Amino acid sequence: MTSKYLHARLRILHRHSDDNNAIDAAGWLIENPSQHLENTKTAGAKMRACFYPVVSSLMSSLMCSLIVLGLAGGPSTVLSQETDATPAETSAAPDMQGSPDAPASSPAGIRARADATKPSATATDNAASDAIVNPARRNHASTARTAVAASDAASETKADTPIPVPPETTSVTQHSIRLGGRKIDYTATAGNLLLRNNAGQAEASVFYVAYTANTKSIAARPITFLFNGGPGAGSVFLLMGSFGPKRAHTSSPAITAPAPYVLADNPDSLLDTTDLVFIDAPGAGFSRIVGHATGKRFWGVDEDLDAFEHFIERYLSVNQRWNSPKYLLGESYGTARAAMLAYRLSQSNIALNGVVLMSSVLNSGAHSPGTDLEAESYLPTYAAIAWYHDKIVPKPPSLPAFLDEVRAFASGPYAQALAAGDSLPDSERDAIAARIAHYTGLDVNYVKQTRLQIWPSRFRKQLLRNESRIVGRYDARFEGIDFDDADGRADYDPSVTSVSSAYVAALHEHLAQDLHVEPKDAYRVFNDDALRQWNWKHREWWGEQLTLPYAAGDLAEAIRQNPQLRVLSLNGYFDLATPFFQTEYDLAHMELDPTLRSNVQRTYYPTGHMIYLDDAALHSLKSDLVRFYSAGTAEVSKGGSQ
Repeated sequence: MTSKYLHARLRILHRHSDDNNAIDAAGWLIENPSQHLENTKTAGAKMRACFYPVVSSLMSSLMCSLIVLGLAGGPSTVLSQETDATPAETSAAPDMQGSPDAPASSPAGIRARADATKPSATATDNAASDAIVNPARRNHASTARTAVAASDAASETKADTPIPVPPETTSVTQHSIRLGGRKIDYTATAGNLLLRNNAGQAEASVFYVAYTANTKSIAARPITFLFNGGPGAGSVFLLMGSFGPKRAHTSSPAITAPAPYVLADNPDSLLDTTDLVFIDAPGAGFSRIVGHATGKRFWGVDEDLDAFEHFIERYLSVNQRWNSPKYLLGESYGTARAAMLAYRLSQSNIALNGVVLMSSVLNSGAHSPGTDLEAESYLPTYAAIAWYHDKIVPKPPSLPAFLDEVRAFASGPYAQALAAGDSLPDSERDAIAARIAHYTGLDVNYVKQTRLQIWPSRFRKQLLRNESRIVGRYDARFEGIDFDDADGRADYDPSVTSVSSAYVAALHEHLAQDLHVEPKDAYRVFNDDALRQWNWKHREWWGEQLTLPYAAGDLAEAIRQNPQLRVLSLNGYFDLATPFFQTEYDLAHMELDPTLRSNVQRTYYPTGHMIYLDDAALHSLKSDLVRFYSAGTAEVSKGGSQ
C-alpha cells in the first residue's frame, strides 16, 4: 500500500520536476526497501555499517525533496530519518511529517487540509519556486559550496558547535540620481543586523541594502521592505532588477549575452516615492545562521516569519523609523511571506500602510491531488502564452479581451466538465477538448490524451515542439533549445539561465564600486538546504495549524483589523510559475466585508514572473506603484485631519 501510494505521488512530481533520474531512483528504492535492508543484513555487520548510511543518506535527501514537493509524508517507513542510524538502532522510521492535524474548522469556511500525507504537489512547487531559483541548483559550483561551508554547517551540526558571530557593521555611502527631472540625493547603507533569541544569543546575521533619500523629514517618508522568496532565496533579483537606484539591464525576452553587463542608474527607481530596504533571508544571499542556531530555527513558514518580524523591528529601532509609513513588497514565495507577515506584524503593534504582491502564492494547498482547480487556473495563462507565440488562429487583436473569454470558459464549461470526471459523455469531452485546443494552440488529440488537464511542465515542451523549441517557466516568452524533442518536459528554463548570471555579476559590481563592500564569502542566490528542510506548517490567524500555509487568510484578517491596509497585486500574463487566474481566485475568496474589498487592487503586465525585466513593463509598473503609494499618503493625511 505504501509503495503504491508513493509511486502515485512520484507521478505528480513528474509534472514539475526536471530530474528524472532522481525520481526513478526514488521510485526503485521505495518499491524495494526490504530488499535493500535484507541485502545489508546478509552482508554482515561491517558491510551494514558501511552500506546503510549511504543508502539512508541518499533516501533522506530524496525524501526531503519529495516532502517539499508534497510527495512524501505519513505512510513512509522505508528508512530512518536519521542518516547516522543503522538498522540495528531503529526498527521503523517515524512519519516524515508527523501526525496529521485535526480537521480544519476555519470560520472562513476553508476546505480542510489536515492530512499531512496529501500536500499539494503543484502549489508547493509554486511556493518553493522563485524567479531567482538557480536553473542548475543541483549543480552548484564547488567553490561556492566551499565559501559558505560555515553557513552550511549551521544546518547540519549540533547546537554545541557554534558558528562565529560577526559584528554588526554598515558601509554608508552618498549618491545622487535624477528621477522625473528632479535630482535626489540619497544614502546607501549595506550592512547586517543580528537576530537574537530571548537569552540574548545571536542566531542569525541578516544582510540588507537600504536606500534612503536625504530629506529633513525622514521619519514621515514611506519605507518599503522588499524580498524575494524561494523559500531560501536571496533578494538579488529585486535588488538589481527592479526599483533600486541602480539596475542591471537584460535583453528580455531574448537571452541576455554574457558579460560585460550594463549596470546604470535606474530611471524607474521608486526612491522618489519611498525609501527601500532589500533583505536576504537567513541562510540566503549574504545572510548567515550563526552561534548555536541551526537551519531548523529559521527554515519554515512560521520560523521565517519570526525572523523577518524580528529584523523589521530591529531596523525600525536602529534607524528611528517607527513613525514612517510602512510597506512590504514580496515576489513569488515572498508574497506568501508578505501576506502572513502583515498579520504577524499587526499583532506586534506594527500597523502596515500597504502590501505589494508580485507574482503571488497565496494558498499553497489549493492544488491538492484529485481537485480540478490547478487545470482551471492555468488555462488563461496557457492562452496568453499561445497568443504571444501566434498559436491562436485567428489571433485576437486584444489580449485582455481574449483572456476574459478564456476566463469565462475556464470557470464555466471547463470547470463543469472536469467536475463530471469519468462520467463526462464522450461527445461533451470532444467538444471541451476542441475548445481547449483552440485556446492553447495544442493539438486536439494531445489534449484528449491529457484527459483535458495539461500540466504546465508538458505545456512548456509541447507548444513549440514542431519548431524544436521550449518556452520558459518564469516567463514563457523566452524560447530555448532542448536536447531533443521527444521528452515530455523541458530540460531547463531559458527565462532564468542568463538573467541570474547578469544580476549576480551586477550585484558584485554594485558592492565594489558603489557600496564599498568586499564580501567575505559567496552570495547564495538560492539555498538548497533551506528548501529541502523547509517546514511548511503554519499557524493560521484563527489558531489552527495547517500543513500548508493559507497566506490569503492571514492577509484578510490583517485588513479586517486594519481597515486602511491596502494591497496591490501585480501579475504577469506569461508567468507559468504563479498563474494570474489562481491569484484572482485567491483574492476573490478572502471573504472581506464589502466596505473593504476596494482595499485590494490588481494590475497586469505583458511579461512573466519577474515583471521588471522589461524596460517598458517596469515603467508601467512604477507608474502603478506611485499611484498606489500616493493614494496611501492621501488616506493617511485624510485620517490625520479628522
